[in-house]
Amino acid sequence: MMSESLNTMTATNGILPHHPASTTTMTQTKSYASSTLAIHADDRLNQATDVAPALHVSTTFRYSSDPDQLVPVGDEKRDYDDMNHVYTRLSNPNNARLEAILSSLMGGHVLTYASGLAAFHAMVVYLRPNVIAMYEGYHGCHGIVAILARLYGLKKVNLMDESSWDDAGLGKGDIIHVETPLNPTGEAYNLEYFRKKADERGAFLTCDATFAPPPLQDPFRHGVDIIMHSGTKYIGGHSDMLCGVLAMKNETWYKELWSERLLLGGVLGNLEGWLGVRSVRTLELRIKTQSGNAENLASWLSAALEGHGEEAEIVKNTVYQVKHASLQGKDMSWLQKQMPNGYGPVFSIWAKSCDMARKLPSKLQLFHHATSLGGVESLIEWRKMSDRTVDDRVLRLSVGIENWEDLRDDLLAGFKSLLEEERKDKEVNGHS
Repeated sequence: MMSESLNTMTATNGILPHHPASTTTMTQTKSYASSTLAIHADDRLNQATDVAPALHVSTTFRYSSDPDQLVPVGDEKRDYDDMNHVYTRLSNPNNARLEAILSSLMGGHVLTYASGLAAFHAMVVYLRPNVIAMYEGYHGCHGIVAILARLYGLKKVNLMDESSWDDAGLGKGDIIHVETPLNPTGEAYNLEYFRKKADERGAFLTCDATFAPPPLQDPFRHGVDIIMHSGTKYIGGHSDMLCGVLAMKNETWYKELWSERLLLGGVLGNLEGWLGVRSVRTLELRIKTQSGNAENLASWLSAALEGHGEEAEIVKNTVYQVKHASLQGKDMSWLQKQMPNGYGPVFSIWAKSCDMARKLPSKLQLFHHATSLGGVESLIEWRKMSDRTVDDRVLRLSVGIENWEDLRDDLLAGFKSLLEEERKDKEVNGHS
């Protein structure tokens, strides 16, 4: 279950440019840091002289012009290792590059999908558990589970209530699915703890690591069987592509999931694959900056809630609480081990009232009021707009790469505006 360090990983991952299910591995004699792999892990796939990869839009590719090289599908002699791209649902140049880079960065076999939900769906369909343990997290994954419950009776139990596991009979072949950090709060959960629980029951441990991509977190180091990402978020990083990712160590699973993706059809588009390659080049630069900015903002808000003075009073009168992995208490040894390079770029605040939460985004200049997350620009969302299950005071913040003090000042100005508006409303109502 253990992978090499994200900072000293050798680029060996079993991805070929034309057929991802190949067993052939790429081997380099030198170990490279993840920031180097993000630039060079796909160099071997560059058949031309261009530095920036070309966008290939073709959905089909010519067979060999040599009749002796033509082997019918299903023939045992057909060796995919010697074939070029055939049809984009099998493989294409853009996605092969992206999967090669991500395989190096994540330390396992990677498959890309049309969206994060397509990846989660493919994973659960492949493992086909009778029971899945989940916590709150992304509502879309819960929606997939609801569909599968209707189709074949999949039972969902509360990740945090082991007695519900017993009642449902969670055991061999079932799934313990941990989303960490959690959407929308940004709080983290101990993967090694859940690995032990999975081992006790013969279950698989899967992890939605969307909020902490490399180099923030390496779930393989802590016993995870399959890592899932909504690549739309930080892997994409520019709010312009949909993508899903599954990573695994098990080569048999990898080959079989590749075959099932071919049939389910949830493949990543050519343009999205090209955009993904562009994006992962700067993943480490972006994610470390965004994570640091979020930690600074969460720390500032937390200190203000405990502090004194004019600024603290403004925060106290508008914000009820703030949640982020960096604020999870004194015993942080497991979390420092699990997330050694930062605690993630997303956190949430609870406004003093639903009315304040609904109005705050309109008072800000640097935070766009929008759903999704992971882009270089900062977003804020009154979370009730997209998830009806959350408290109506919750605001989710996805922090970008802007100067964090500018973001702090923007939030403070927004809080002041809310209080000023509230004061004026009281005056009007007092005179009416």
